[in-house]
Amino acid sequence: MQRKIIISSFIILALGLCSFKFFQFEKNQILQDMLMSVLNQAHYSPLKVDDDFSEKAYNLYLKRLDISKKFILQSDVDILSKYKKSIDDEINTGSFEFYKLSAEIISNRIKEKENWSKEILATPFNYSIEEEYETDGEKAKYSSSEDELKSEWKKMLKYQVLSRLDEMLTGQEKAKAKKDTVFTEKTFDSLEVDARRKTLKANTDWFKRLNKITSKDRFSTYINTITGLYDPHTEYFAPKDKKKFDQSMSGQFEGIGARLQSKDGILKVSEVIVGSPSFKQGELKAGDEIHKVAQGVNEPIDITNMDMDDAIDLIKGKKGTEVRLTVKKPDASFKVIPIFRDIIEIDETYAKSAILNNKKKIGYIYLPMFYADFTRNGAHRCSADMKKEIEKLKSQGVEGIIIDLRDNGGGSLQEVVEMAGLFIPRGPVVQVKDKVGKVYVMEDKNSDVTWDGPLAILVNHGSASASEILAAAIQDYKRGVIIGTQSFGKGTVQSFYNLDQYLLPQFDTIRPLGEVKITNQKFYRINGGATQLKGVMPDVVLPDPYAFIEVGEKELDYPMVWDEIMKATYNEYTAINYPKVKKGSAERIKSSTAFKLIETESKELKAKKDDTRYNLNIDKYRAEQKQLREQYKKYDELKVNIKNFSVELPNYDREVLKNDTTKLNREIKWTGNIQKDNYIFEASNIINDMK
Repeated sequence: MQRKIIISSFIILALGLCSFKFFQFEKNQILQDMLMSVLNQAHYSPLKVDDDFSEKAYNLYLKRLDISKKFILQSDVDILSKYKKSIDDEINTGSFEFYKLSAEIISNRIKEKENWSKEILATPFNYSIEEEYETDGEKAKYSSSEDELKSEWKKMLKYQVLSRLDEMLTGQEKAKAKKDTVFTEKTFDSLEVDARRKTLKANTDWFKRLNKITSKDRFSTYINTITGLYDPHTEYFAPKDKKKFDQSMSGQFEGIGARLQSKDGILKVSEVIVGSPSFKQGELKAGDEIHKVAQGVNEPIDITNMDMDDAIDLIKGKKGTEVRLTVKKPDASFKVIPIFRDIIEIDETYAKSAILNNKKKIGYIYLPMFYADFTRNGAHRCSADMKKEIEKLKSQGVEGIIIDLRDNGGGSLQEVVEMAGLFIPRGPVVQVKDKVGKVYVMEDKNSDVTWDGPLAILVNHGSASASEILAAAIQDYKRGVIIGTQSFGKGTVQSFYNLDQYLLPQFDTIRPLGEVKITNQKFYRINGGATQLKGVMPDVVLPDPYAFIEVGEKELDYPMVWDEIMKATYNEYTAINYPKVKKGSAERIKSSTAFKLIETESKELKAKKDDTRYNLNIDKYRAEQKQLREQYKKYDELKVNIKNFSVELPNYDREVLKNDTTKLNREIKWTGNIQKDNYIFEASNIINDMK
């Protein structure tokens, strides 16, 4: 019903604009008008567009325009500040004076600083003088003059050169100390020239990216400042950005199936994915350099020195279309290789499992995101993949399962409900409230339970949204033990609105307008509390390197508030002795060298985060860096295999991958990293305590 109201309102809007004046309107104006109408009707908490709105938009836009305060001057800010309370008026009248002026200022300043960068790096710095550089843009102030700003650029570039120079000098000192090592010692002047050259190259690449920012990109930034006032997750997507978002959510894209890397302007094949179009065609190999790209029989385009993303965009394409690559082989011969594109699945985004051996055999499942692709049959869905991984683990007799949701930023809400159903019989999983206050419960309606044994879920500050729903449901049911650190705290639901669907046919020339992702619902735990801002607090809290650093939803601009609703009806499990589990973990943590180190690390990270100024005297800079390296050496103990703890791939995976040695070795390396992970090890100890 809500969607119908929106559509009809846009028909009225479009008809109202059917005048000669309409055709004079810029596409940006139509986009903004439509966006504001959709936000007003669809957003969970619509905002009043007034002077307060305008001032917030101004402050947020200015922050995003030059976050480092290295481009615009205080005088530029003074000019723009005249619009601080008139952005609302511009929105209502369709004017873009503020945006156009800001875009002109930043574009000119970028060109200016590009010249500064080349000029400053053309000659050596004075490394003996006493001066400091502030690396935190929020602590810095806008420069009052060009001379003052240029001085800041000199400090910034000197800091970058010093970082490289220290690395080179340290490497040379280590090589010299190894008496059996043969090396040619370079003079300080030679190393300094090399450090400036590398810094210039890095900055040249940076300015290439900055100069590629189009007027459309800048307008998207402006529009997203407006959407950002509603909440951090309401966002406008230009057509190309929406395509990238869809790929990330589905874990697939259409292309040739080769991993590429760029070095010195040359795109090189690092790996050909087994089973991909490139693999089946057979001629493209790791080590090949791609010099030209042609769409079928069309004229090839030279991609040497092209931006890597642009080059890859030329290589990607719709399933069934042909791309012809002109490649340089390792023997220096050139060859044209025709490849027909197909759907490529990015398997790193999918659920995968391992067997942990710690007194008992325990299953471990890593889930990087809650992915789903409902557009084609047979596509990966995380709930179905999770079930397959559980069945693999059950076939090998595991006595407990750990699900790792650390740094899982969320995804499909429906997939969460189906995944929770793998561990509980019928029952509520999450409550959802819309903008008019209606609450409905999303339930698992399948009485089948795939895993009824001991269960633990790992979360951290990067576990958000769908991850928090699953962890909260398992916690509320007392079905498993939640382990780790407080989660991110995103408790809102977004839907996409395609702006093109609201245009009448006679306005097709301005398509595509893109889509807007709008927060139109909030979700709540089945116990009634929101995860918004508060996240999920684990049953067993483990030491965290970021314990003293503020992270999560509450640190974003304009987050929505926390609240609660009525509790849903559900029955709690009683099998887990939580006091016993917590006591056992607390005793292990207290005596753990690794977790003591992590607690020390958290204090040092906090101190380093607060200390954002660097001395640019080379002797003092190098002394500080040496002290930091010595300080960090003790954390090497966290990168070793844990005693009495081994990890292996499930037998099924070993069998499937036996002919794909590249991927098999990658997965074996992954299990090697698990064997060093103290959080997973402690989770396996907790599983041992649960039964």
